[in-house]
Amino acid sequence: MEWQPDQQGLQQVLQLLKDSQSPDTATQRAVQEKLEQLNQFPDFNNYLIFVLTSLKSEDEPTRSLSGLILKNNVKAHYQNFPPNVGDFIKRECLNNIGDPSPLIRATIGILITTIASKGELQTWPELLPQLCNLLNSDDYNTCEGSFGALQKICEDSSELLDSDALNRPLNIMIPKFLQFFKHCSPKIRSHAIACVNQFIIGRAQALMDNIDTFIESLFALAGDEDSEVRKNVCRALVMLLEVRIDRLIPHMHSIIQYMLQRTQDPDENVALEACEFWLTLAEQPVCKEALSGHLVQLIPTLVNGMKYSEIDIILLKGDVEEDEAVPDSEQDIKPRFHKSRTVTLQHEGGEDEVGDVCIDDDDDDDDDTLSDWNLRKCSAAALDVLANVFREELLPHLLPLLKGLLFHPDWVIKESGILVLGAIAEGCMQGMMPYLPELIPHLIQCLSDKKALVRSIACWTLSRYAHWVVSQPPDAHLKPLMTELLKRILDGNKRVQEAACSAFATLEEEACTELVPYLSFILDTLVFAFGKYQHKNLLILYDAIGTLADSVGHHLNQPEYIEKLMPPLIAKWNELKDEDKDLFPLLECLSSVATALQSGFLPYCEPVYQRCVTLVQKTLAQAMMYSQQPDQYEAPDKDFMIVALDLLSGLAEGLGGHVDTLVSRSNIMTLLFQCMQDTMPEVRQSSFALLGDLTKACFPHVKPCIAEFMPILGTNLNPEFISVCNNATWAIGEICMQMGVEMQPYINMVLTQLVEIINRPNTPKTLLENTAISIGRLGYVCPQDVAPMLPQFIRPWCTSLRNIRDNEEKDSAFRGICMMIGVNPGGVVQDFIFFCDAVASWVNPKDDLRDMFYKILHGFKEQVGEENWQQFSEQFPPLLKERLAACYGV
Repeated sequence: MEWQPDQQGLQQVLQLLKDSQSPDTATQRAVQEKLEQLNQFPDFNNYLIFVLTSLKSEDEPTRSLSGLILKNNVKAHYQNFPPNVGDFIKRECLNNIGDPSPLIRATIGILITTIASKGELQTWPELLPQLCNLLNSDDYNTCEGSFGALQKICEDSSELLDSDALNRPLNIMIPKFLQFFKHCSPKIRSHAIACVNQFIIGRAQALMDNIDTFIESLFALAGDEDSEVRKNVCRALVMLLEVRIDRLIPHMHSIIQYMLQRTQDPDENVALEACEFWLTLAEQPVCKEALSGHLVQLIPTLVNGMKYSEIDIILLKGDVEEDEAVPDSEQDIKPRFHKSRTVTLQHEGGEDEVGDVCIDDDDDDDDDTLSDWNLRKCSAAALDVLANVFREELLPHLLPLLKGLLFHPDWVIKESGILVLGAIAEGCMQGMMPYLPELIPHLIQCLSDKKALVRSIACWTLSRYAHWVVSQPPDAHLKPLMTELLKRILDGNKRVQEAACSAFATLEEEACTELVPYLSFILDTLVFAFGKYQHKNLLILYDAIGTLADSVGHHLNQPEYIEKLMPPLIAKWNELKDEDKDLFPLLECLSSVATALQSGFLPYCEPVYQRCVTLVQKTLAQAMMYSQQPDQYEAPDKDFMIVALDLLSGLAEGLGGHVDTLVSRSNIMTLLFQCMQDTMPEVRQSSFALLGDLTKACFPHVKPCIAEFMPILGTNLNPEFISVCNNATWAIGEICMQMGVEMQPYINMVLTQLVEIINRPNTPKTLLENTAISIGRLGYVCPQDVAPMLPQFIRPWCTSLRNIRDNEEKDSAFRGICMMIGVNPGGVVQDFIFFCDAVASWVNPKDDLRDMFYKILHGFKEQVGEENWQQFSEQFPPLLKERLAACYGV
């Protein structure tokens, strides 16, 4: 006997569905409570499916809503449905997949895939065969409904469908889908392509077996008049480019011609899918060869796609010039991610300071508040990557266009020209240089354009040329650019403020100490912005201040600068509560300021230090409670602890010995012991950075904990977590220098791992350098214990340190190597040429270190004899030969 609803029950359910469409919050709360009550009755779900599939007298939105509530129930507790209820729902779905209403068909399709993805594909064996069978129905609704459901199942369960678990249904499904590429209904053609597309990236075997038929069928649809079909064809070709380019290469010429047409499709969704093709092609080795002949058409097409569309301008409120007084809505503010500290070394020719915090920030894109990917962004990204592939060869196609754009009277066209100029900055920099003396002043002029969107894009593009600006005499472009950018930081338009702040931060990174003469002027502007900015831009302002401190360093430590800068920062600091996420950027900013001000930060350090310790303590306590009673407590946001640890590192680095009293009055060492063992890698990464900084600043407080800390450092020498491993390695080196001979008992805990890391292929440069320094330092304090391992690390050790600038860390490491060679001279014989090369990388070693080098080189020469030495030194590159002869007389 089929299940039948009870009339009274049915009325209750219908009333509930009506109420749930009410906008009133009290009604909504009542609906939630009622839902929870009704879910206690096992056949409540029967009523829901009945309304969706059988109650044709109700309006469609109500029936669809009934299905969506059922979908949520399936998601939450399908495993608790009695078997007869589950079976009834499945039967009803399959019997009604051809409902005349598109909305109801789609809802049933969503319900089917939700049941299927709850692990029911295995226990619902008739589902796929039945849906595939229904595709043959003469009734359009049945065919379309089944295809809609299959498309959703292919999207949600593509991996399972391509596995042995279901006896490989794709062997039947894919050939079946391919037949429907020729169907007379565009909706069905579109479903068929979308289904097959789900299996391209995963390289499903059944698709690979039919790949040529698939590609031919796609080509046959090239001229399809339906935009959804064209979009799916473009999407397929873009994915095939990544997965089976070998199959596309024979047809590449006509595919490119087709994609050029589609990138100009009147339907923007099609144009966007097609535009992805250029981005993907740029990553393929064949790109240059395939595209060379087509640039003349492609470049104007991409440039044309970079104009704001009318809808963009409306969304961006392009006509609103002044909005600085309008508070930000909270959903405009994107979550920020804190980049934890990574310790790096200075390089030849670089301007980094030692132990610098390296932030690998991608260029912020121009208009990221329209964070939806659109044709403008995709075209600009494609032009950017193509500029990196073709370099100067792009310019003959671009320059004639650029002139017309940059000086165009219509602001929308002019704006797109400025974006083009910014997009090619990285790839075409060499070729653009002759034009920059004219272009940069024009762009600086655009900073005062009357349209806010022109002013903001000019900020971004100028930041992309900051490196060149700084390389010229300061009066030429740096001074005018800085003056204008500072005015834009105080612009009346929030988007311009944001773009100007980001651009100024980039300029600061490039200009570094060139900014010192203008510090007073810069600080006045940034501090004035403090009182002017709404919430979102305030967060970017912190970044600009932090970057300024990183760039000018100790030059900021002047009473007049400190008096301008610190009061507003401390006022914000006092205003924010411990659980406010705005603390992140403020703590990062203060960390840079403390490092730069050094002793100048002393008057402010106590409350800042105390609060950081409290933040760490609170987070650890909350994590503890959560791990013991996860149902009672929420998991803490560990970012608070990470940012606090990083600011403590900044304080230790900036204040040095002055941090001693603060440390002695707090339980930071106990907290650090817990943080170093946290499950989250970023917490450990920041803990080891702090451990290293405290070791340098106030070792007497660290020393009593060394016996407990060293084993933890040893277990974290795991290159799977690069940054954790890097900071642990650096901390070990710093501890070595403080411990001296007393390091001996701990050598076995770390040495084997360090030697393994330095010999690993594909290890990042920063980690190799820090590993080499720490091995050298271990050898410096305990040469007898480390020297036997020399042959296992000397070659990679020498190659990883040859590019480091002369500094304390390099000095101690090389002393260690010299002492180890003294203990085990045989250990270096095989790789002596590498040692010679590393010695030659020193510009001015201290006298006693130079003597050590001299003795080793001459000792080796005497050992092998004049004739052998001649033969040996014949292998040296000429430059190395010259340097060794000049500096060491060998």
